[in-house]
Amino acid sequence: MLDVGCGTGWFTRRFAARPGLQVTGVDVDAESLEFARGRDASCAYLRADARDLPFADGSFDCVVSVAALCFVVDWRVALKEVLRVTRSRFAIGLLNRNSLLWREKGQDGGSGAYRGAHWHTNRELRTELERLHARNIRIRSGILLPSGSPLARTAERILPSLLPWGGFIVVAGNVSSVRRV
Repeated sequence: MLDVGCGTGWFTRRFAARPGLQVTGVDVDAESLEFARGRDASCAYLRADARDLPFADGSFDCVVSVAALCFVVDWRVALKEVLRVTRSRFAIGLLNRNSLLWREKGQDGGSGAYRGAHWHTNRELRTELERLHARNIRIRSGILLPSGSPLARTAERILPSLLPWGGFIVVAGNVSSVRRV
């Protein structure tokens, strides 16, 4: 598995905790990668730009990226690279332009940690993924209620299908074996 834009490796370490899963994390930020390496010796961490991944076509069964591509200047190129190095499945988390979070933190170029982020729409993602010949595309909105209580976890499962305005979009699918990007 490849984690594109792994930052300090928080998600990378959680993916690697699954039995039998070997995970590689890539990021452009050297300090974040150094932190990640210091926290986890079981994963490989490499410095790489999401727009030019240093791997052969179809190198990874699964490629993930959690809230990273929205901070890449040319996210379409990065998305194409993600699909290029994917052998089978991909899953990408992005910021949702049609969300309450965008209304609070994303307008006018964004504020705080969201400054400069691109806020995506389901339509633009579907259009781009279809152009890149992805298949079995599924797009969902994600809502996070930070308390972690049983009620919050239940709401997190139910609300995105009822209210597609969660702060994050999760898009998953397969690469086309017929035509590579």
